[in-house]
Amino acid sequence: MSDKLVRMLSTWFYVGDIPGAPGTAASAVAVLMAVILSPYIFLYIVVSVIITVLGFKVSGKMEDVLGRKDPGCVVIDEVAGIMVTFFLLPLTIPVVITAFFLFRAFDMFKIYPANKFEQIKGGTGIMMDDVIAGLYANIVMQIAVRWAGVI
Repeated sequence: MSDKLVRMLSTWFYVGDIPGAPGTAASAVAVLMAVILSPYIFLYIVVSVIITVLGFKVSGKMEDVLGRKDPGCVVIDEVAGIMVTFFLLPLTIPVVITAFFLFRAFDMFKIYPANKFEQIKGGTGIMMDDVIAGLYANIVMQIAVRWAGVI
């Protein structure tokens, strides 16, 4: 895979090059994708798996290309994490907003074992903490929406 293609995918079509908060920008783009794909569960799963598998491959390569661990421009991990976050959630405005911020919080605070995965070099370290953050956010939202009736 060429360095140019690696850069395009790892930055999620250059969203990661947006100055300031590229992870938040990529998360917002991913929310739009999740909302569009949510009525098509099989397609949602396929796209999510493809993004995640590609993320493992290209994020580690981008780390090598740039010569630094977990570069900020690599945001395919946020896209994968958001796809996990929104899986099978009802997409009401309160749910979308809450799930978005919950994912960003779990991504920033790196609750165990996400903090351990983040220490791993390469694509695994880059991707897994966001996948775990997405899993945490999805679990909390599933509980809030389905059992506690909070939202």
